[in-house]
Amino acid sequence: MKRTAFLFAVLASTIVRAQSDTIPLLPVEVTAVRASERAPFTKITLTKPQIEKQNWGQDLPFVLADLPAVVVHSDAGNGVGYTGIRIRGTDATRVNVTLNGIPFNDAEGGGTFFVNLPDFVSSVNSIQVQRGVGTSSNGGSSFGASINLSTNDLIKERSYEINNSFGSFNTWKNTVSVNSGLIDNRFVVDARLSRISSNGYIDRAASNLRSYYLSGAWVGAKSSLRFTTFSGKEKTYQAWYGVSEKDLEGNRRMNSAGTEKPGAPYENETDNYTQTHYQLFFNQQLAPHLVFNTGLFYVKGKGFYEQYKAEEKYADYGLPNAMNGSMEVKKTDLIRQLWLDNGYYGDVFSFNYNKAGTVVTLGGAITRYDGDHYGLVTWAKNGLTAANRWYDVTATKNDANVYAKWQQNLTPSLQAYTDLQWRGINYKLNGFRNNPGLNLAQRFNFFNPKIGLSYLKNEWSAYASYGIGNKEPNRDDFETAAGQQPKAEHMQDVELGVQQKNKQYNWGATLYHMKYKDQLVLTGKLNDVGAYTRTNVDNSYRQGIELQAGMKLLSWLQFSGNLALSKNRLENFNEYIDDYDLGTQKLNTYDETDISFSPAVVSAATLTASPVNNLDIALISKFVSKQYLDNTSNDNRSLAPYFTQNVGINYSFSRWGLKNIGLSLHLINVFNQFYEPNGYTFSYYNNNQLNTENYYFPMAGFNAVMGVNVKL
Repeated sequence: MKRTAFLFAVLASTIVRAQSDTIPLLPVEVTAVRASERAPFTKITLTKPQIEKQNWGQDLPFVLADLPAVVVHSDAGNGVGYTGIRIRGTDATRVNVTLNGIPFNDAEGGGTFFVNLPDFVSSVNSIQVQRGVGTSSNGGSSFGASINLSTNDLIKERSYEINNSFGSFNTWKNTVSVNSGLIDNRFVVDARLSRISSNGYIDRAASNLRSYYLSGAWVGAKSSLRFTTFSGKEKTYQAWYGVSEKDLEGNRRMNSAGTEKPGAPYENETDNYTQTHYQLFFNQQLAPHLVFNTGLFYVKGKGFYEQYKAEEKYADYGLPNAMNGSMEVKKTDLIRQLWLDNGYYGDVFSFNYNKAGTVVTLGGAITRYDGDHYGLVTWAKNGLTAANRWYDVTATKNDANVYAKWQQNLTPSLQAYTDLQWRGINYKLNGFRNNPGLNLAQRFNFFNPKIGLSYLKNEWSAYASYGIGNKEPNRDDFETAAGQQPKAEHMQDVELGVQQKNKQYNWGATLYHMKYKDQLVLTGKLNDVGAYTRTNVDNSYRQGIELQAGMKLLSWLQFSGNLALSKNRLENFNEYIDDYDLGTQKLNTYDETDISFSPAVVSAATLTASPVNNLDIALISKFVSKQYLDNTSNDNRSLAPYFTQNVGINYSFSRWGLKNIGLSLHLINVFNQFYEPNGYTFSYYNNNQLNTENYYFPMAGFNAVMGVNVKL
């Protein structure tokens, strides 16, 4: 980090004044994965000013928390560290995420861990969120939503920015950024350094996060080149076990991580990971109406989580037993580290033709993932008896896709859209931690077509689309016998939308129906190696209506809000429950049940007052109805509905030769509601009694964050 800081200082000292006679510029990136304004998909795009108002150090999901059909959660309880997002009930493993068109989802598990890129949002210029199958993208298929983040806008004016915030639970965010503006009308450099730290709301759920961002571009008359690199280093105390139902009443900040150690909890029960991205973009205008874009990328990740484990068997770690004199010792307390060392690289590209009402894009990507999973025993109370690496398994994943998109004006108001994509996957797994001898090779070929119509005239717009999505199982799904391997998931999505927009008000409505075939869900069933992996369910669906509205009530008072009403069902669902008395499993069958973590009602509303120039006071409300922890529609295994209010106050002014001074105060959960947006459950029979254990991830009560942002 010291070397990076020195580099930023050198860059800042060499910046020269940008010339005012600049040429029109476009972002230097692959933009083909975004839906255009008239594309017939359900989408919303956030601009830089909108993002800045929500960015005070929390992870990306909390910046998006008030968008339609969005539910967010946090392991630490305050939005710092490990966080999660669900859109239309779809979890992050099914949400396609790209950074400047480059895939971000973990290639094996599908997850999106923005804790590995702390404060990345501070470098983002715009975010587009698509709900439903969306337009063809790179990386894993969108199976309910996609999120595209763009950082590569060319900023024409030079600026320096210092952003600091401090809040409850000793939460700090410090950011320094530099934008060179255009140098000699050809060059631009952007740089950022960030630090975020927090004790967390949950006991010992501390985070220590560092990141940098550096991007430089050259722009010619018909071509441009940009190199971007960014990296994040995180150390977080584990808080992923949740709080038991019993503890929730008396000690909702309880953290069981590290408590296997006798006495005080183990002080280094932490997750440690560094992820660094390298992106090289090239744009070339091949003809007056034809542009070529390509982006080479490499992502390097390496890290581990450390655990104190009590009374572990030496044999489970492939170690010989210890000797205490002549007595053989079979168990010991130990400290172990579970490592992941991975690389992800490839190329994304597109050809874009745009002329007289016709837009054609041909694009795709070729990527490869190399992952090494291994475990180390670093200490044993009764002594290490042999080499300390007890498993070492690798995986490779080759992924390629090609898509063609065609938007054609049929009339001045009516446009047709066609999008055809082929995606092929070759995935090889050379064992698992608990089953190192299981070697698998899986191939998938998917065809993902989308068609639609959009209408735009005066203040009215409407669209209709139909799309198909396919998704391969995740790594953990394959940890089963060769004859019981999971099948790919399939989805058909229909979207109908209408919107009216004028200077005084706007409103919109979307109807959707997403029908799944072979959706993978948890049933409680044990596979042949004793793991609770997901199982394909024949038929399931999500359907609903999403409403949005905004209105200028007075010259100084505005309202905006959204409401999502949905029905999310599994058909002919089988639940398996462990029977400890008999050593078997009991089966319960259901004709139709609710899909877990899929609330029937999600809404958000914001009332913004601007009583004087440059002062905004916003009251933000969020409601989420009951969520089930599993797929049985059992009220005893559910999350209670919650309704929260935040207040955001932003005031900006210019003084003392500074471009802008921004002061902010965010009052979060102002009515001190106790609520839990996430959790898990498991049940079992013991002594002929059904026992259910629920665990929750509580959010903090009332807390606050204040910030000062200075632009030079």
